[in-house]
Amino acid sequence: MIDAKQRIDELKKLLNEYSYEYYILDNPSVTDYEFDLLLKELIELEKANPSLVTQDSPTQRVGAEISEKFVKVEHDIPMLSLDNVFSYDELRNFDKKVKKAVNEYTYTADLKIDGLSVSIKYENGYYSRAATRGNGLIGEDITDNVKTIKSIPLKIDFFNPLEIRGEIYLSKKSFDKINLEKIKNNEEPFKNPRNAAAGSVRQLNPKLVSKRNLDAYIYYGYGLNIDNHYKIIEELKRLGFKVNNSTTLCNDIEEVIAFVENVKNIKTDLDYEIDGVVVKVNEINLYQTIGYTSKFPKWAIAYKFPAEEVETVLESVDFQIGRTGVVKPVANLKPVMISGSLVSRATLHNEDFVNDRDIHIKDYVVVRKAGEIIPEVLRVVTEKRTGKEIKFSMINNCPICDSVLQRKPGEADYYCLNPDCEAKHLEGLIHFASREAYNIDGLGEAILTELYNDGYVKNIADIFKLNKYREDLIKKERFGEKSVDNLLNAIEISKNNNLDKLLFGLGIRHVGAKTAKILAQNYQNLFDLINIEPEKLETIKDIGGATSKSVYQYFMNQDNINMLKALEESGVNIIYKASRIKDNTHFSGKTVVITGTLASFSRDEAKAIIENLGGNISSSVSNKTDYVLVGDSPGSKYDKALSLNIELIFEDEFKELIKNG
Repeated sequence: MIDAKQRIDELKKLLNEYSYEYYILDNPSVTDYEFDLLLKELIELEKANPSLVTQDSPTQRVGAEISEKFVKVEHDIPMLSLDNVFSYDELRNFDKKVKKAVNEYTYTADLKIDGLSVSIKYENGYYSRAATRGNGLIGEDITDNVKTIKSIPLKIDFFNPLEIRGEIYLSKKSFDKINLEKIKNNEEPFKNPRNAAAGSVRQLNPKLVSKRNLDAYIYYGYGLNIDNHYKIIEELKRLGFKVNNSTTLCNDIEEVIAFVENVKNIKTDLDYEIDGVVVKVNEINLYQTIGYTSKFPKWAIAYKFPAEEVETVLESVDFQIGRTGVVKPVANLKPVMISGSLVSRATLHNEDFVNDRDIHIKDYVVVRKAGEIIPEVLRVVTEKRTGKEIKFSMINNCPICDSVLQRKPGEADYYCLNPDCEAKHLEGLIHFASREAYNIDGLGEAILTELYNDGYVKNIADIFKLNKYREDLIKKERFGEKSVDNLLNAIEISKNNNLDKLLFGLGIRHVGAKTAKILAQNYQNLFDLINIEPEKLETIKDIGGATSKSVYQYFMNQDNINMLKALEESGVNIIYKASRIKDNTHFSGKTVVITGTLASFSRDEAKAIIENLGGNISSSVSNKTDYVLVGDSPGSKYDKALSLNIELIFEDEFKELIKNG
């Protein structure tokens, strides 16, 4: 009779072989059902014999406890980012610079997987630690989460210290499955596979991570004592790591360009997202000679594909009314996938934009969605016209109130000037209650629309009178006592917001969050702005002519003044409370950009904290940025920060810094 240890060893060997066939070779020899039966048997045997459980057992991929936070780890070898090029001429210029430094060399060309960089260490042949790239010098320990990725071996036939580098990603198939599940659970779906992979890796519960079906391609290894990049890839493959079989050895830059051309033709057929090609000098012993800049190695470059452009049909045009009365044409498109998300609408900006591009309804059009930018129609595919297309015509009347639209001199936009237009009122209310403005928790677009249609809220002041209708609201469908009380409590709390939040929430044309703060700092009582001539407002730095006229007109309107007085009577704060800015903090005089979703702070709360600690908030990453505060599912700002080697601050570190500040 086979003893427990012998059977456990047999099962581990079989399961590891089958996993290699399935996850590395993509050529399974057994069914999922057969695999699951063997795994179940191993689990039962290990439960009965806990002393026989080893760290390389397939059962150990999931089982760690939930972490409270990720521990920071320092990389032994910095995880460098790469400089980017966007044309073949730039690739050739890169080659000329290499040629000036060395004579004989070749290149490797790798697919640039759109995922999350990872460093993984092995000690004595066993998986020991995994870390994010972080700022290139310091990352976060994600050992337990990466252990759940089944294509990463827990044991290898190499016993010296080894550090491998790779890219964690999510296949398109897994991405679709996750989003389908999120939609079923009424959760916000991920925007693209990269964000989904990054968000998954930073989950604090490894058991949740294991359900996401993450994968990883490995592209480098330190400690193999091999001086040729292509041979390193071959050795990593021999050791059981998943490497991308598209990696190609090229004799010169023209072969690299031919490789890129081929990739352009097949990239949409791949089961994972790529955003370019990584080009490296193959001979590692030449790296020191070729050298480094302060941010990038000179022996490698990333060729980035241009923003994805997709062809679809413009089915119809709608017209949206904004809170300032501006009327925007919006294209309704035949739904199409662009950059990992389904797009069915795109901006047409204004009448001039449409006419300049000769855009017709039912045209085949090319649509682009670059990064976080709203999709837009780029051009018409005129050769596909059939003659049945309908020429665009700007509407003359507001689609909501039917008042005649007006186009102001020198502007491309049309406006509904009817002060009683319901579309403007509702959009204004939605803006006021939004997180970016007055931040009333629970008073979202759907709730406000219902309250508006039922007559409870017709202007901003009415929001602060909702407590009079508590009993009526409780009886409404989808409300209930607890949700109504939560809403009324949130409204009461919001009354203490500072004056700049109120000024921004009023929706005065040309007054954004920054301008609202400038006005509040200069006129610290709301009613001090009444009768202030535009010329006087223009003496304030950053207040221009258009803004000053808009502010003047708003406060000359008696209906607006009556509404503001009603706000004051309801207890809404109308005074600017200057916060004391601390000196000599970590953020004093520093420029900070925020990206991603923070778990413990709203975006506005984080901004306020940084500003009170003497920091400056910027909306874009540049060489002048000192820090990037990173939350879950960061966007392109995170990538740019990595490329510029800007210091990253993750949320746990942020909490420590503000505690000390």
